[in-house]
Amino acid sequence: MQDIDKTRENLNKKTPLFRRFQRLFQRAEVKHPDTDLASNPDAVRKQVLTQMRGFSSEPYFQIADEKLRLLSVFDDLKYDRADVDMVSPAMRKHVVGKLGPLGFQQTSGTVLEHAEADIRVHIPKFHALGASPFDIARYTQKRPQDYCLLTPTQVACQFVDSYELDDAVQRIEVLIAKHPINLLKLADYLEGKPKHRAFREVLGHIKRQQRIAVESEPLCRRRSLG
Repeated sequence: MQDIDKTRENLNKKTPLFRRFQRLFQRAEVKHPDTDLASNPDAVRKQVLTQMRGFSSEPYFQIADEKLRLLSVFDDLKYDRADVDMVSPAMRKHVVGKLGPLGFQQTSGTVLEHAEADIRVHIPKFHALGASPFDIARYTQKRPQDYCLLTPTQVACQFVDSYELDDAVQRIEVLIAKHPINLLKLADYLEGKPKHRAFREVLGHIKRQQRIAVESEPLCRRRSLG
């Protein structure tokens, strides 16, 4: 009987302390999941990248290469050698309309920025008629997490310069199935460097693949953004 009384006495002594801890936990602020996300640019960046990958099902805009951080916007189905290779106002407007709901804001004529993710999308300036599409991003101050928005032809040029021949060809084949390129202009600006000489040998193959793509569904019905 004495043991039972001692047990009750000990419980009574511990109860107030337990209740104090209980009240502290009840009063503790419960953080909303978005609070941690907003304070962590890396987490927001991953979320934004996942959303951007969803554009792969969108006919006019896509991530062309995650490693090089290149975005491609559809230009046209048919090209002439004299066509100006640049992101037109209509192409730019389409991209702004797609990236805006993700949190990107246009901070200048050539930059879209997602402040929370600390990501910028650069639209390299078109310098002059006759400028090489291989040089379009040469003077763009792009951080490792930033992207460049390019025409499909400019994207293909980056592939030629950045990858070995087989990889470049495979990536261009995937690109032209959705966003055809100006092969005439690309060929005109190939230089004497080894990668360019090697790519010149496969231009015929790329041309055939592109012709098949633009004559097939659904690409054959696609219209230029203007």
